Amino acid sequence: MRSDRLLSILLLLQAHGQLPSSDLAERLEVSVRTILRDVEALSAAGVPVYTVRGPLGGIALLPGYRTDVTGLTADESRALFVLLSGTAHADLGLGRALASALRKVMTALPAPHRPEANLASRRILIDPVRWRGAPAASEPGPGLDPFQQAVFVGRRLRLRYRHGRDNRVRNYTLDPYGLVNKAGVWYLVADHDGEPRLFRTDRAQSAAVLTEPAQRRPGLELAEVWESLRQAIEDIPADLAVTARVRDEVLPMFLRVHAADLATASPPPEPGDKPGWTRVGLRFSSHLGAQPLLAFGPDVEVLTPEELRRTLASKAEATATLYHPRQDAPYRTEP
Repeated sequence: MRSDRLLSILLLLQAHGQLPSSDLAERLEVSVRTILRDVEALSAAGVPVYTVRGPLGGIALLPGYRTDVTGLTADESRALFVLLSGTAHADLGLGRALASALRKVMTALPAPHRPEANLASRRILIDPVRWRGAPAASEPGPGLDPFQQAVFVGRRLRLRYRHGRDNRVRNYTLDPYGLVNKAGVWYLVADHDGEPRLFRTDRAQSAAVLTEPAQRRPGLELAEVWESLRQAIEDIPADLAVTARVRDEVLPMFLRVHAADLATASPPPEPGDKPGWTRVGLRFSSHLGAQPLLAFGPDVEVLTPEELRRTLASKAEATATLYHPRQDAPYRTEP
């Protein structure tokens, strides 16, 4: 639409100063003749735009002219550029539209806000797709402040970190690339001794920003390092094949919660299946990874493997025993 193009010309001139008509034409994918007609339209509308002829000429706005078409504050500008991961937009077919929208917003921002907005887009990512298996609940930690400071000022970070796999606490000196929110859990993406690593911020015992500048590998940005780490984790094979049946009333919720655990092929129904139940095929990395199935109580029954059935039965029995009324606990009678 022409109105959209006129606004784009105005924003580009505000951001870059004088630009050749050929440059504007290339950026907006139109002819030079169209750009010149658009400039005439802007001038007729009262915008102080003018052309300079000659080999060093171009199109420019009168010095001092500026319009803030967004009204965004510095914090709002920074928040706007904390975006979903690029793959999320690509999956929706919105990758090019997103890039175009961000260019327009960036050029519309007041000049002092642009560096922070650009930095936020390179140092913070939001990935709404959870890992295979539900993540553990967040635990107390030092908060995000030291992580954000290290990320945005480009400093190294001293981290005392408790690992989830063995509960051991180790010390690290890290070179941060940025922060990723993965389905509600914050992770620090950083190099340790030149190798990319991932750290859950809520497992940090302490975090301190150092005075040394971060030594990131040249040419790498957060999105690229995150993608390689994400793929390495998600490509770990899930060796435990599970067949379960789910009560139809909770099936939609079950499929949402365990979307990452669903096998590619669902098992067909068999004679003797209970009416009102649906069979599902799942894959987990271990028996421990399959224990979240207990959260659905009697609405989900594991059919195979038998060893997992025994594991879950034992866990359910221990839980029932824990909550059985104690003999020394006084019984309350309702009035």
